[in-house]
Formats: sequence, C-alpha cells, structure tokens
Amino acid sequence: MVDEATLKALEEKVTELRRLVEQDGLALDDELALLERRLEELRREYFAKLSDWDRVKLARDPRRPTGIELVEQVFDDFYELRGDRLLRDDPALRGGLAKLSGKPLVVLFHQKGKTLEEQKRYRFGMAGPAGYRKAVRLMELAGRLRLPLVSLVDTPGAYPGVEAESHNIAGTIAQCLQTMLGLPVPTVAVIVGEGGSGGAVAIACADRVLMLEYAIYSVISPEGAAAILWKDQKAAPKAAEALGLSAPKLKDLGIIDEVLPEPLGGAHSDPQATAATVRTALERHLSELSSLPLDKLLSLRYKRYRHAGSYRELEGRP
Repeated sequence: MVDEATLKALEEKVTELRRLVEQDGLALDDELALLERRLEELRREYFAKLSDWDRVKLARDPRRPTGIELVEQVFDDFYELRGDRLLRDDPALRGGLAKLSGKPLVVLFHQKGKTLEEQKRYRFGMAGPAGYRKAVRLMELAGRLRLPLVSLVDTPGAYPGVEAESHNIAGTIAQCLQTMLGLPVPTVAVIVGEGGSGGAVAIACADRVLMLEYAIYSVISPEGAAAILWKDQKAAPKAAEALGLSAPKLKDLGIIDEVLPEPLGGAHSDPQATAATVRTALERHLSELSSLPLDKLLSLRYKRYRHAGSYRELEGRP
C-alpha cells in the first residue's frame, strides 16, 4: 500500500529530474518519463483509498492555490476594496469587485499565504472582527448594486485572540450570517481548502455551496474535537472520521450542493485546471440562480437552510 511519505519522496525526485532536464539540459528524458508514469500510478493508488484524515492533510497543504491565486485565474478585472471603515484592513479576509464571463460581481476570499512568513502575516487565513466587518460591507455593496456574491473559503476558523474577543468577533460573524442570508442577489460559496467553524460559515451561507474534492468543512478541527472528546490530540484521525468533514459525506447530508473534482494529486498538482473547474461551476450556478425571481430565490434559500443535514434519535433518551 502506498503511503504519503513514499509519494512525496517520488514527487521530489520527479521535480528534481525535471529541473535537470529543463534548466541544465541533461539528456534524461526517458528516465523522467518513466518516473512520471510511476508517480501517476502511485497517485491513483493512494488517492483511491483516502481517509478523512488524509483529506485534512491535503486541504491544509501549503502548495494548494491560495485565495488570491484562484481569484486571479477564475475572475477578470479584480479590483480590491480594503478596510472595515472603523479600525483597519484585515489581510486574512479580502474582497472586491470582479467580472466572470464579462458580468460584474463581488468576491470575498480568505488568504492564507504560501511561505511561513506570509502565513504569519495573514494569520493562516484566520480573520478577525475587522475582516468580517469588511465582509459585511462588501455584502451590502453587492446588495445595493444588485451584483451576485461569490466567496472562496479557506480558513481554519476565525482568529481566536484576546483582541478579537474584545472587538466582538462572535457578533461580527453573526452580522455576516444575517447579512448574507438576507441578500437580494444570488450567492455562491466554494470551499477551496479548509472550511473551519464560524470563520468559514460566516461567508459560506450561500444559495449554492460547492466544495473542491479534497477540501474539508467542519464545525471544529479534528485536533480540537479529539482534545474535547478523547482528551488526546493524537486521536485526530479518529475525530476526522467522526466529523464527516469530507466533500462526499457533506454532499450526502445536503450541506453542500456539488463536489468539484480536483486533478490527480490534488489542486496544487495543476492549479490552472483547478481554477478552470471552479470557473465553469460558478458560471453554471450563477446562471441558474440569476434566472430566478427574487421571491423564489429567497424562498429556496430559506428552505435550503431549514432542511440541510440529518439527525437520528437515540434510544432510551427523553
């Protein structure tokens, strides 16, 4: 059985051999082709048997396309709007005006960063109150201008620091939920990496929620759930399975509306193909939603969130 370490080791060898061929001009084309075929075989074997914990690691892979990378490839003429008009601009949650197939819209997205330095600057995509106030501002702009709203979600959750609490992070997230659910325009959210807790839901309560194949969406991180339920963070793989955070399981529950396929190896193995998949899906869903009368759109949105998910009664409980 192929493990993650074996796959990464072969990926590194292929990358190095490709560099020697392309940059140094070494005649190693046959060896490169052989290794690439072997890598594809191992990837197919590995990805055919992914556990939910494997998906968590894939969703967190720093090589995955970041929010701004997807925005620049999916949309045209992106014009960023900054600041919450009260305290500051939060770089972890960004947004602005853009076009999709020539039609204007408003886009919101989390930004994690690639390098450790970037990730620290963006707090790993964990926005604070200023970020969510900015999101409300852009949602309201979309409503006033009658522009569709698209959000790309990739965050472990909202920033949990003392300053965030002192500036009412819970209240700003609640305001996002209230504003987005009441918007008089079509809304589509795409979970592109991590969809963690209220920090994700704040900009994901849309008419249609799409999800990349190896992304995750959960009320709490597996580590957090493991610490609470099993008193041991090493139980994170067990918690991941119990949380049902993978795209196929969430689709079955009605939490999301469509699973978007990723290239073999994950979104980072072919960012252009991933962006093309997201673009095509957004065009289709926005076209369908834009054809609906406003009262029908709002009615369907209400029904969607009244009937999402499932439950079962436990025997012997009142």
